[in-house]
Amino acid sequence: MHAAITPAPVRPGDAPDPGGDGGARRPRRRTVVAALSVLIGIGAGAAGCSMPPGRTSVPTADPAPGMPIAGSRRAQLMQILAHPDDDLYFMNPDTQQMLDAGVPLVCVYVTAGEHNGRNLIPGSAAPPVADRPAYASARHQGLRQAYATLLGLDKFTPWTKGVAALRGDRQAEINTLTNGERRVELIFLNLPMHTRRRRNALPGLWKDRGGIGVQSVVPADSPLRRSSPYTYDGLIDVLVGLMEQYRPTVVQTLDPDPDIQHSDERTRKKDSEQPGYSDHGDHTATACFSWAAMIRWVRDATGDGGRVPGFVATSFRGYYNRHWPKNLPPQVLKTKASHLVPYGGDPDWACGNPSGCGDYAVGGVRPLRNKKGWVRSTHHRYPGPRPVAVAEKDGRLTAYGVLGLRAVRWRETAPGSRRWTEPTDLGGGPLAPVLGQTALPDGRLLLFGLRFAAIGGRGAENRREIVLLEQTVRGGGFRAWNGLGNPEHTDDRSRRLGVPVAVTGGDGRVHLFVRNADKGISSRIRAADGSWGGWHDLGGSDVQDGLSAIADSKGRVHIFAAARRGVHHWTQDGPGAPVTFRAGSGGALPTPGDEVTAVPLPAGRVELYYRRPASARLISVTLDGPGGADAGHGEAGAPAAAPVRTTAGMDGYGPVGAVSVAGAPVLVGRDRTGRVQLVGRAGGVRRPGSLDSPCLVVAGSSVAAVGMDAAAQPWVMRPVGTATVPVRAR
Repeated sequence: MHAAITPAPVRPGDAPDPGGDGGARRPRRRTVVAALSVLIGIGAGAAGCSMPPGRTSVPTADPAPGMPIAGSRRAQLMQILAHPDDDLYFMNPDTQQMLDAGVPLVCVYVTAGEHNGRNLIPGSAAPPVADRPAYASARHQGLRQAYATLLGLDKFTPWTKGVAALRGDRQAEINTLTNGERRVELIFLNLPMHTRRRRNALPGLWKDRGGIGVQSVVPADSPLRRSSPYTYDGLIDVLVGLMEQYRPTVVQTLDPDPDIQHSDERTRKKDSEQPGYSDHGDHTATACFSWAAMIRWVRDATGDGGRVPGFVATSFRGYYNRHWPKNLPPQVLKTKASHLVPYGGDPDWACGNPSGCGDYAVGGVRPLRNKKGWVRSTHHRYPGPRPVAVAEKDGRLTAYGVLGLRAVRWRETAPGSRRWTEPTDLGGGPLAPVLGQTALPDGRLLLFGLRFAAIGGRGAENRREIVLLEQTVRGGGFRAWNGLGNPEHTDDRSRRLGVPVAVTGGDGRVHLFVRNADKGISSRIRAADGSWGGWHDLGGSDVQDGLSAIADSKGRVHIFAAARRGVHHWTQDGPGAPVTFRAGSGGALPTPGDEVTAVPLPAGRVELYYRRPASARLISVTLDGPGGADAGHGEAGAPAAAPVRTTAGMDGYGPVGAVSVAGAPVLVGRDRTGRVQLVGRAGGVRRPGSLDSPCLVVAGSSVAAVGMDAAAQPWVMRPVGTATVPVRAR
């Protein structure tokens, strides 16, 4: 899978581009699809989504570039969850911040959440009677209470209940609540959590080659009067129908490809994890169904020349949170956990629901006392800046991101205008939501994506790979998509890949890095003549995704990763030398709670920015040269030559973007309320929240932050004033 794809000339940059560099007329669809079939797998036997005879077909989207893209200035958030409470545990505070900004929300809960039917009351001597319809109803009541408080209303505010007609003559319960212009809709598909043989039903629906079917549960006190049948294709069809109805601009779901996790059987069962992986099987199956539905939605929408739906996707880690340092500081955690209190409810509440007033084992102080610590973190499955951006020779900014699971480009209409052209489709996909990028010495851009090469259930292929888009000239169009394969030896291991990051070294070679299935780092190198070498394992272990790769002022490549303990560091002894793991560096620096950001400084030094676990304070560390992180250690475990400093004015949570401009740092990240803050030469500029992390773009002595909003539109924020970031040594 290392060969470059060189079909007939198919150039994403050739599509008409308002405000762009001209470009030729878009090639005819049939020619383009044939040209890309080697990469995407449309032809029989190709390395993509083709299927052996007799197996389930895999939904695919037309990979041709230049499709029209459906724009929307109206934000709409859709969440697809396995269980009632997955959003409260894993997606907040992101969800809360969009609700606070007035973004309407529709939550689709795939299972009824009925489990064994026992609503456990803490401290009760007698075990509750098993009643699955009643337990499902109580959990739904808890959700209504939680979302009422998220909307700023009393937890017992009455909701409008009804029955939603779905594809295939199926029905679901729908609950609606509004507060002014703010609106939440809860849709309960109510698939069972278990089959009659006590198997997990949803993973079986995804995996079973025989095509099992299930009947939905009818919760107690529900307006539903009949159950609905579901099969593998039926569930995908229902999700596609809901996407077509609501036209979401943001789709949030769970992790389709959780980490490999080797726990003993007793621990695994106690942690409610599936065998071999760090998440619940229902979470993984729901995420896979969600991604398959998004792919089919794009395919159906673009048939016969239709428009690509203009949405972005975000996947959240689930029980992964159990195994890694916690990344939410006390104030953010307190707010997040507070919304699990009304969800958990209390048997003494007069909520008006005869079946129960919440999921009793979850409420009160229990979210913060739970040793599994799920509530204490919020991790994106595909971390990194969204979008990525560059400054063109004429001073305009160009941003690259993923819309409708496809790569797109926006351009500023004029230098400094803060207005963008409509997005230009660059094709490819289906892609994970975050792109990697680096520039060649001649200024041409390389974009890297993590592609869902195949995602299908019932014995179908399920594989991920890294793909490349290479610019022909700086600021111009692109060559055909190039498949770079993956470093793993099985399809299942390829699903554990992280987001690609890349950097160009001082010798002109491009270093591509990904987190691999063993939680270390793998790399490929592009020579100065454009040829690619093979994949190499660079070692390392227990690193989180969200890598930071830079070239220092002497041209040496560095890559940093947040580890379970400390920061892991790989680098070169000089330009052109091998990139090697610096043994011992993992414990030399304080452990991060989230990703690490590296910034090159003069004289080959490197500055690191990150937050400790459960801390709002940003710290910085300066490393002197390739071995700086392995130098002698001071009293607190940091290198003696690299004192840890606290950066004032950047209290908040999550990763931080950083650059050095005219010798002073400029930083961008979230404050404690989730607003984006640009600090440094910005003098403390803030704006409402952003999807994922914004990026920073440097053009000469100026800098800009570029991010995405909930309407799937890019924004740009430029600093004002000349304030610098104050720091103090610890």
